[in-house]
Amino acid sequence: MRSMTGYGRALATVGGLQVTVQVSAVNRKGLEVTFALPVEWEPLEPEMGEAVRRVASRGKVHVAVEVERPAGEAAETWDEAGAERQLARLEAWSRRRGVEFSPTPELLWSVLSSQRRPAGLPVVEEAGPAVRMALAEALKAFAGMRGTEGAALLADFLARVAILRRHHALIAERAPSVAPQYRDLLLQRLRQAGLTLELSDERVLKEVALFADRCDVTEELTRLGSHLDQLEALLRSDGEIGRKAEFILQEIGREVHTIGSKANDLVISRSVIDLKNEFERIREQVANVE
Repeated sequence: MRSMTGYGRALATVGGLQVTVQVSAVNRKGLEVTFALPVEWEPLEPEMGEAVRRVASRGKVHVAVEVERPAGEAAETWDEAGAERQLARLEAWSRRRGVEFSPTPELLWSVLSSQRRPAGLPVVEEAGPAVRMALAEALKAFAGMRGTEGAALLADFLARVAILRRHHALIAERAPSVAPQYRDLLLQRLRQAGLTLELSDERVLKEVALFADRCDVTEELTRLGSHLDQLEALLRSDGEIGRKAEFILQEIGREVHTIGSKANDLVISRSVIDLKNEFERIREQVANVE
């Protein structure tokens, strides 16, 4: 089992520059991969996306590639030739209109700033091998963190499934006694009302039979037990779990709701409430599983 959240980081050196690759993920029903890397290296995105998809099938995964220059090296440069061309055009424009051209420091700064360019990075062919290696290391750490969190989630899930099984067993033990208890209570109330109907009376038998049919949860308990077996087997399996678990939990919720509506018994109703509480906790946590 793997969690959908995770983080991995790795460093590389490209042409004297330090490159940091970070991979992080948050919950998402499907898989969404986004990138933030220098424009010069954007051609690497398709193969980086494939590398991510080999280790993740769900979640919003973000890959960030940051470049840190050595101390003292400018991150930006000015295109002085371009700035001179801009000033020449302004001067020619001023002369045509008979306006004296006398550049102020503010104008010079504005023209120079318009010609500011990022300092060049190594070409993608040169940077590619180091970036790929750093991405592989970051993805390894990312997958490791997801696996560690997944192991913790699995332990929590199995503990909660055990609670569901205990309540399932309690309801299965209690259910057969619901109709007989109703029969005894019905006869008691009839006697208290001054009626002398016997258990063998057809009207009593019919009422008890109808009640027993309405409160029979045998089929629901059988299906619930099967769903719990499927859920535990899925949780212990490898590969993608999240979507399949969501479907099984939906079926478990349906059976629990039906048992609660049919049982007509205080003890069973309490177990159904506990079942629903644990079921909701499991469903919330499954949203974090790949």
